[in-house]
Amino acid sequence: QVQLVQSGGGLVQAGGSLRLSCAASGSTFSDNAAGWYRQAPGKQRAMVATISDGGTTNYADSVKGRFTISKDNAKNTMYLQMNSLKPEDTAVYYCNADLIIPNLRLGDLTLSNYWGQGTQVTVSS
Repeated sequence: QVQLVQSGGGLVQAGGSLRLSCAASGSTFSDNAAGWYRQAPGKQRAMVATISDGGTTNYADSVKGRFTISKDNAKNTMYLQMNSLKPEDTAVYYCNADLIIPNLRLGDLTLSNYWGQGTQVTVSS
């Protein structure tokens, strides 16, 4: 089954750290940029960090210097290391990527955008 499977997250005190993982199943990451997004209660989903295939990263101003996005192509997994967490980081976090999906019957490839299932991050003060 083609999907992005997220792990990590949970409850942490302010100042603590968490690492989120996002693994591609049944597919591989494309060369397009991938990223992490978050949605707090009552707010729209917003970009947290993105990473290009060449490793260029981009961060929301609110997380610069505290969060690090990375991708391990050999493991087909993307990560978000979150340090110095603040209560305002509390949200559901989602990964997003364009995946290359092989069609073994037809012998071709399909490119399609996927979201992870989301994981709750709660930072207590």
